[in-house]
Amino acid sequence: MSDVLAAAELDPTLFIVLSGVLGLMVGSFLNVVIHRVPRMIERDWRQHCAELRGESMPAEEAFSLLRPRSRCPACGHGITAFENVPLLSWLLLRGRCAACAAPISVRYPLVEASSALLCAFAAFHFGYSWAAVGAMFVIWCLIALTAIDFDTQLLPDSITLLLLWAGLLFNVAGTFADLQSAVLGAAAGYLSLWLVYWAFKLATGKEGMGYGDFKLLAALGAWLGWEMLPLTILASSLLGALVGIALIVLAKRGRHVPIPFGPYLAAAGLLALFWGKPLTRAYIGLL
Repeated sequence: MSDVLAAAELDPTLFIVLSGVLGLMVGSFLNVVIHRVPRMIERDWRQHCAELRGESMPAEEAFSLLRPRSRCPACGHGITAFENVPLLSWLLLRGRCAACAAPISVRYPLVEASSALLCAFAAFHFGYSWAAVGAMFVIWCLIALTAIDFDTQLLPDSITLLLLWAGLLFNVAGTFADLQSAVLGAAAGYLSLWLVYWAFKLATGKEGMGYGDFKLLAALGAWLGWEMLPLTILASSLLGALVGIALIVLAKRGRHVPIPFGPYLAAAGLLALFWGKPLTRAYIGLL
Protein backbone atom coordinates (compact mmCIF):
# COMPACT_ATOMS: atom_id res chain seq x y z
CA MET A 1 0.00 0.00 0.00
CA SER A 2 2.90 2.34 0.68
CA ASP A 3 3.81 2.11 -3.03
CA VAL A 4 0.45 3.65 -3.94
CA LEU A 5 1.10 6.72 -1.81
CA ALA A 6 4.72 6.97 -2.89
CA ALA A 7 3.59 7.33 -6.50
CA ALA A 8 1.85 10.60 -5.68
CA GLU A 9 4.06 11.85 -2.86
CA LEU A 10 3.44 15.34 -1.50
CA ASP A 11 5.91 17.82 -0.16
CA PRO A 12 6.28 16.88 3.55
CA THR A 13 5.42 20.36 4.81
CA LEU A 14 2.35 20.55 2.58
CA PHE A 15 1.25 17.12 3.77
CA ILE A 16 1.51 18.23 7.40
CA VAL A 17 -0.50 21.41 6.73
CA LEU A 18 -3.18 19.59 4.75
CA SER A 19 -3.43 16.94 7.48
CA GLY A 20 -3.92 19.66 10.09
CA VAL A 21 -6.66 21.30 7.99
CA LEU A 22 -8.35 17.92 7.51
CA GLY A 23 -8.10 17.30 11.24
CA LEU A 24 -9.74 20.66 11.91
CA MET A 25 -12.65 19.85 9.58
CA VAL A 26 -13.14 16.35 10.94
CA GLY A 27 -12.89 17.77 14.47
CA SER A 28 -15.99 19.86 13.74
CA PHE A 29 -17.84 16.69 12.76
CA LEU A 30 -16.53 14.91 15.88
CA ASN A 31 -18.39 17.49 17.97
CA VAL A 32 -21.59 16.30 16.28
CA VAL A 33 -20.65 12.67 16.99
CA ILE A 34 -19.90 13.43 20.65
CA HIS A 35 -23.20 15.25 21.12
CA ARG A 36 -25.51 12.97 19.15
CA VAL A 37 -24.29 9.38 19.47
CA PRO A 38 -25.26 9.06 23.19
CA ARG A 39 -28.70 10.50 22.40
CA MET A 40 -29.10 8.11 19.48
CA ILE A 41 -28.24 5.23 21.82
CA GLU A 42 -30.76 6.50 24.38
CA ARG A 43 -33.45 6.64 21.68
CA ASP A 44 -32.67 3.06 20.64
CA TRP A 45 -32.89 1.90 24.26
CA ARG A 46 -36.29 3.54 24.69
CA GLN A 47 -37.48 2.00 21.44
CA HIS A 48 -36.33 -1.50 22.44
CA CYS A 49 -37.87 -1.18 25.91
CA ALA A 50 -41.18 -0.08 24.39
CA GLU A 51 -41.12 -3.02 21.97
CA LEU A 52 -40.50 -5.47 24.83
CA ARG A 53 -43.51 -4.03 26.67
CA GLY A 54 -45.61 -4.26 23.52
CA GLU A 55 -45.94 -0.48 23.37
CA SER A 56 -45.48 1.91 20.47
CA MET A 57 -43.29 4.97 20.70
CA PRO A 58 -44.76 8.38 19.82
CA ALA A 59 -43.53 9.87 16.56
CA GLU A 60 -40.26 11.78 17.01
CA GLU A 61 -38.20 14.07 14.82
CA ALA A 62 -35.65 12.22 12.70
CA PHE A 63 -32.38 12.22 14.60
CA SER A 64 -29.02 11.01 13.26
CA LEU A 65 -25.52 12.29 12.66
CA LEU A 66 -26.82 14.17 9.61
CA ARG A 67 -30.31 15.22 10.66
CA PRO A 68 -31.56 17.60 11.93
CA ARG A 69 -29.35 20.55 11.14
CA SER A 70 -27.13 21.72 14.01
CA ARG A 71 -28.78 24.27 16.26
CA CYS A 72 -28.37 26.08 19.54
CA PRO A 73 -29.62 23.87 22.40
CA ALA A 74 -30.77 26.96 24.31
CA CYS A 75 -32.93 28.76 21.71
CA GLY A 76 -33.10 26.38 18.74
CA HIS A 77 -31.36 28.80 16.36
CA GLY A 78 -30.12 26.94 13.27
CA ILE A 79 -26.34 27.16 12.94
CA THR A 80 -25.39 28.89 9.68
CA ALA A 81 -22.33 28.06 7.59
CA PHE A 82 -20.59 31.21 8.87
CA GLU A 83 -21.24 30.14 12.47
CA ASN A 84 -19.88 26.65 11.82
CA VAL A 85 -16.33 27.39 10.64
CA PRO A 86 -14.00 25.33 12.88
CA LEU A 87 -12.27 27.39 15.60
CA LEU A 88 -12.75 30.70 13.77
CA SER A 89 -16.51 30.95 14.33
CA TRP A 90 -16.21 30.26 18.05
CA LEU A 91 -13.55 32.95 18.37
CA LEU A 92 -15.47 35.54 16.33
CA LEU A 93 -18.68 34.85 18.25
CA ARG A 94 -16.69 34.99 21.51
CA GLY A 95 -18.04 31.61 22.51
CA ARG A 96 -21.69 32.63 22.40
CA CYS A 97 -24.75 31.87 20.26
CA ALA A 98 -25.29 34.51 17.58
CA ALA A 99 -29.05 34.59 18.31
CA CYS A 100 -29.46 34.36 22.09
CA ALA A 101 -25.88 34.87 23.36
CA ALA A 102 -26.03 31.62 25.32
CA PRO A 103 -22.49 30.36 26.05
CA ILE A 104 -21.03 27.73 23.71
CA SER A 105 -18.86 25.19 25.52
CA VAL A 106 -15.11 25.62 25.13
CA ARG A 107 -14.98 21.91 24.42
CA TYR A 108 -16.05 22.54 20.81
CA PRO A 109 -12.91 24.45 19.80
CA LEU A 110 -10.77 22.18 22.01
CA VAL A 111 -11.96 19.09 20.12
CA GLU A 112 -11.31 20.81 16.78
CA ALA A 113 -7.87 22.06 17.81
CA SER A 114 -6.89 18.68 19.30
CA SER A 115 -7.90 16.89 16.11
CA ALA A 116 -5.95 19.35 13.96
CA LEU A 117 -2.77 19.27 16.05
CA LEU A 118 -2.74 15.50 16.48
CA CYS A 119 -3.36 14.89 12.78
CA ALA A 120 -0.60 17.30 11.82
CA PHE A 121 1.73 15.53 14.26
CA ALA A 122 0.75 12.13 12.81
CA ALA A 123 1.68 13.44 9.34
CA PHE A 124 5.00 14.70 10.70
CA HIS A 125 5.73 11.52 12.65
CA PHE A 126 4.80 8.90 10.04
CA GLY A 127 5.38 10.88 6.86
CA TYR A 128 3.37 10.44 3.69
CA SER A 129 2.21 6.86 4.29
CA TRP A 130 -0.72 4.61 5.11
CA ALA A 131 0.51 4.63 8.70
CA ALA A 132 -0.29 8.36 8.88
CA VAL A 133 -3.77 7.72 7.45
CA GLY A 134 -4.40 4.96 9.99
CA ALA A 135 -3.07 7.08 12.84
CA MET A 136 -5.49 9.89 11.96
CA PHE A 137 -8.42 7.46 12.01
CA VAL A 138 -7.33 6.21 15.44
CA ILE A 139 -7.00 9.81 16.66
CA TRP A 140 -10.52 10.71 15.56
CA CYS A 141 -12.06 7.66 17.20
CA LEU A 142 -10.15 8.19 20.46
CA ILE A 143 -11.12 11.88 20.66
CA ALA A 144 -14.80 11.00 20.22
CA LEU A 145 -14.65 8.15 22.74
CA THR A 146 -12.82 10.28 25.30
CA ALA A 147 -15.39 13.07 25.24
CA ILE A 148 -18.37 10.68 25.23
CA ASP A 149 -16.94 8.71 28.16
CA PHE A 150 -16.36 11.90 30.15
CA ASP A 151 -19.97 12.96 29.53
CA THR A 152 -21.83 9.69 29.91
CA GLN A 153 -19.37 6.97 31.06
CA LEU A 154 -20.26 5.12 27.85
CA LEU A 155 -17.93 3.81 25.14
CA PRO A 156 -20.32 3.13 22.24
CA ASP A 157 -19.95 -0.12 20.30
CA SER A 158 -20.53 1.83 17.10
CA ILE A 159 -17.08 3.40 17.60
CA THR A 160 -15.09 0.82 19.58
CA LEU A 161 -15.99 -2.09 17.30
CA LEU A 162 -15.42 0.00 14.17
CA LEU A 163 -11.97 0.87 15.55
CA LEU A 164 -11.23 -2.79 16.31
CA TRP A 165 -12.15 -4.16 12.87
CA ALA A 166 -10.43 -1.27 11.08
CA GLY A 167 -7.24 -2.06 13.02
CA LEU A 168 -7.29 -5.69 11.94
CA LEU A 169 -7.89 -4.70 8.32
CA PHE A 170 -5.08 -2.13 8.36
CA ASN A 171 -2.70 -4.73 9.74
CA VAL A 172 -3.43 -7.24 6.99
CA ALA A 173 -0.57 -5.42 5.28
CA GLY A 174 1.39 -5.09 8.54
CA THR A 175 0.96 -1.31 8.77
CA PHE A 176 1.58 -1.12 12.54
CA ALA A 177 1.98 -4.80 13.46
CA ASP A 178 1.79 -8.13 11.69
CA LEU A 179 -1.69 -9.66 11.46
CA GLN A 180 -0.97 -12.42 13.98
CA SER A 181 0.16 -9.87 16.56
CA ALA A 182 -2.92 -7.74 15.82
CA VAL A 183 -5.33 -10.66 16.33
CA LEU A 184 -3.56 -11.68 19.53
CA GLY A 185 -3.60 -8.04 20.64
CA ALA A 186 -7.36 -7.78 20.14
CA ALA A 187 -8.01 -11.01 22.07
CA ALA A 188 -5.51 -10.30 24.84
CA GLY A 189 -6.68 -6.70 25.20
CA TYR A 190 -10.27 -7.77 25.77
CA LEU A 191 -9.51 -10.72 28.02
CA SER A 192 -6.98 -8.90 30.22
CA LEU A 193 -9.49 -6.28 31.38
CA TRP A 194 -12.29 -8.85 31.45
CA LEU A 195 -10.24 -10.84 33.99
CA VAL A 196 -9.52 -7.69 36.03
CA TYR A 197 -13.23 -6.85 35.97
CA TRP A 198 -14.29 -10.25 37.32
CA ALA A 199 -11.49 -10.45 39.87
CA PHE A 200 -12.52 -7.05 41.25
CA LYS A 201 -16.21 -7.93 41.20
CA LEU A 202 -15.70 -11.26 42.98
CA ALA A 203 -13.48 -9.58 45.59
CA THR A 204 -15.66 -6.53 46.27
CA GLY A 205 -19.09 -7.24 44.81
CA LYS A 206 -18.77 -4.07 42.70
CA GLU A 207 -18.09 -3.37 39.05
CA GLY A 208 -14.75 -1.60 38.60
CA MET A 209 -15.15 -0.82 34.89
CA GLY A 210 -17.49 -1.30 31.97
CA TYR A 211 -17.41 -3.66 28.99
CA GLY A 212 -16.63 -0.70 26.73
CA ASP A 213 -13.19 -0.51 28.34
CA PHE A 214 -12.51 -4.14 27.32
CA LYS A 215 -13.52 -3.37 23.73
CA LEU A 216 -11.40 -0.22 23.58
CA LEU A 217 -8.27 -2.04 24.77
CA ALA A 218 -9.06 -4.81 22.28
CA ALA A 219 -9.24 -2.18 19.53
CA LEU A 220 -5.89 -0.71 20.56
CA GLY A 221 -4.42 -4.21 20.57
CA ALA A 222 -5.78 -4.76 17.05
CA TRP A 223 -4.00 -1.61 15.82
CA LEU A 224 -0.74 -1.84 17.74
CA GLY A 225 -0.25 -5.56 18.34
CA TRP A 226 -0.06 -7.48 21.59
CA GLU A 227 3.47 -6.17 22.30
CA MET A 228 2.10 -2.71 23.05
CA LEU A 229 -0.54 -3.89 25.55
CA PRO A 230 1.69 -3.90 28.68
CA LEU A 231 2.75 -0.30 28.01
CA THR A 232 -0.86 0.74 27.29
CA ILE A 233 -2.23 -0.88 30.45
CA LEU A 234 0.58 0.47 32.64
CA ALA A 235 0.39 4.02 31.26
CA SER A 236 -3.42 4.18 31.47
CA SER A 237 -3.40 2.86 35.04
CA LEU A 238 -0.78 5.42 36.11
CA LEU A 239 -2.67 8.27 34.43
CA GLY A 240 -5.96 7.16 35.98
CA ALA A 241 -4.41 6.87 39.43
CA LEU A 242 -2.73 10.29 39.23
CA VAL A 243 -5.87 12.04 38.01
CA GLY A 244 -8.04 10.19 40.52
CA ILE A 245 -5.81 11.19 43.43
CA ALA A 246 -5.72 14.80 42.19
CA LEU A 247 -9.53 14.89 41.99
CA ILE A 248 -9.87 13.50 45.51
CA VAL A 249 -7.26 15.82 47.05
CA LEU A 250 -7.77 19.03 45.06
CA ALA A 251 -11.39 18.87 43.90
CA LYS A 252 -12.64 17.06 47.03
CA ARG A 253 -14.25 14.41 44.86
CA GLY A 254 -15.66 11.45 46.79
CA ARG A 255 -13.67 8.22 46.71
CA HIS A 256 -16.71 6.26 45.59
CA VAL A 257 -17.63 8.53 42.67
CA PRO A 258 -16.88 6.55 39.49
CA ILE A 259 -14.19 7.87 37.15
CA PRO A 260 -14.30 6.94 33.44
CA PHE A 261 -11.30 4.83 32.43
CA GLY A 262 -11.70 5.24 28.66
CA PRO A 263 -9.94 8.62 28.43
CA TYR A 264 -6.82 7.20 30.11
CA LEU A 265 -6.83 4.18 27.81
CA ALA A 266 -7.12 6.59 24.88
CA ALA A 267 -4.22 8.75 26.08
CA ALA A 268 -2.07 5.66 26.68
CA GLY A 269 -3.06 4.34 23.25
CA LEU A 270 -1.82 7.52 21.59
CA LEU A 271 1.42 7.28 23.57
CA ALA A 272 1.89 3.72 22.34
CA LEU A 273 0.91 4.67 18.78
CA PHE A 274 3.63 7.31 18.48
CA TRP A 275 6.37 6.14 20.85
CA GLY A 276 5.43 2.60 21.90
CA LYS A 277 8.35 0.76 20.37
CA PRO A 278 11.18 2.97 21.72
CA LEU A 279 9.50 3.14 25.14
CA THR A 280 9.12 -0.63 25.25
CA ARG A 281 12.76 -1.15 24.20
CA ALA A 282 13.90 1.31 26.87
CA TYR A 283 11.81 -0.47 29.53
CA ILE A 284 13.17 -3.89 28.53
CA GLY A 285 16.67 -2.43 28.58
CA LEU A 286 16.21 -1.32 32.19
CA LEU A 287 15.20 -4.85 33.14
